[in-house]
Amino acid sequence: MTRRILIASHPFRPEAVQAAEVARQALVDQGVEVLTRMDGEPIEAVIVLGGDGTLLRAARDTRGSGAPLLGVNLGHVGFLAELEREDIHHAAACLARGEYWTEQRRTVEVTIHHPDSSIQHGWALNEVTVERMEMLGTLDVAVGVDGRPLSSFGCDGVVVATPTGSTAHAFSGGGPVVWPEVEAILVVPLAAHALFARPLVLGPHSHVTVQVLEQSPAEAVLVLDGAEMVDVRRGARIEVRMSDEVVHLARTSDAPFTERLVRKFGLPTVGWRGPSHVDGS
Repeated sequence: MTRRILIASHPFRPEAVQAAEVARQALVDQGVEVLTRMDGEPIEAVIVLGGDGTLLRAARDTRGSGAPLLGVNLGHVGFLAELEREDIHHAAACLARGEYWTEQRRTVEVTIHHPDSSIQHGWALNEVTVERMEMLGTLDVAVGVDGRPLSSFGCDGVVVATPTGSTAHAFSGGGPVVWPEVEAILVVPLAAHALFARPLVLGPHSHVTVQVLEQSPAEAVLVLDGAEMVDVRRGARIEVRMSDEVVHLARTSDAPFTERLVRKFGLPTVGWRGPSHVDGS
């Protein structure tokens, strides 16, 4: 049976095109059939060349395939990427030889109840963001947990994130960093005008409801992983819950999440007196 690996990269950025050619040749040299888009047939793995946005798009494009994604960072932080741009040959070789292990990341599913009684469904690996559509005026929302009202307030938006997304938009909004193995849902209000609008960490069996209030000065837009946008009118209700579906991220190193956090964010570790394998500690 022919082994098939998909290369996912930005189609127009010159550095991504060059990186894709390097990866393609390295995989072909290992006897692997290389694809640049899904064709409906099974694939063994995906090598993702780019930043976190590219990896999130690749996760959406290959959803349901079960193929692990190995990220090679061509961007800035590239938090989800396992390797850096100088490691493209190594990444291709690891995938071709099966020298990797996989880390499961939980996702969330979204149900949008529109005011006209229509229903839409969505899905995200990182986060679901309900944010104001207009620059002027606040977004008035009511937030509930497990079918019970929690609080209502004006804000710029509300982020509902997975642990994977805790280092992205939710982190920028003041939310906590959650280790990937923790099964939880984060709720992070953005610039909320309220006394009680702190980030929340919910259990995996809870579900979150965000209602866009009828009197809201601004209408809203729903953003899924920064890639898919849905207009949300006043009176809409968005429900977010943990999905049974997981995304598999390929790893070539057994370095703990703490080390990745320090390396990617450039955190200072001066003064640490315990054992450490982080460079520069």
